Amino acid sequence: MDASSAFQDSLPITSDQLLEMLTDKGFFYQRIDHIPLRTVADSKQVRDGFLTAQQGGGHIKNLYLRDKKKNSFLLVLPEDAELDLKALPALIGSSRLSFGSENRLFDNLGVRPGAVTPLAMVTGVHHAVTLYMDSRLREVVYLYMHPLVNDRTVAMRPEDVEAFLKQHGVVINWVEL
Repeated sequence: MDASSAFQDSLPITSDQLLEMLTDKGFFYQRIDHIPLRTVADSKQVRDGFLTAQQGGGHIKNLYLRDKKKNSFLLVLPEDAELDLKALPALIGSSRLSFGSENRLFDNLGVRPGAVTPLAMVTGVHHAVTLYMDSRLREVVYLYMHPLVNDRTVAMRPEDVEAFLKQHGVVINWVEL
């Protein structure tokens, strides 16, 4: 099944419900609708209306990872950041990491590949997913994230993302990568 809003009713929390939660809690966001984007390369083709990285645009990539003990992690970093997956376990106090399966991604974060986002932690918090975000993302003007589907993007200030997630019991572990 695809990760666009056409299939959002198959998600535990729909994109529309998430946006309603943000609005009801008084969080400002800008919504941009676009073609479905599955990868960073795809997203780089759709940047009208977005701030560039130089202007403070926080364009991100999201990695859903698991360790040998079946612990789940969501790692969020700048889209062009290099990551040493071999050094990462020591940084987050884990064992060897691998990418989580599509089924585990859906079960634990309630999204499909191509729509992974820190906002999926509204589901992930109930499935013991630990969120790590690159501390450089605290400095951006707006974080650009999918709202659980990959044909929409929301722009939010990092402090608002953190406050919204905190209201849902999510702790962001800020790390230097």
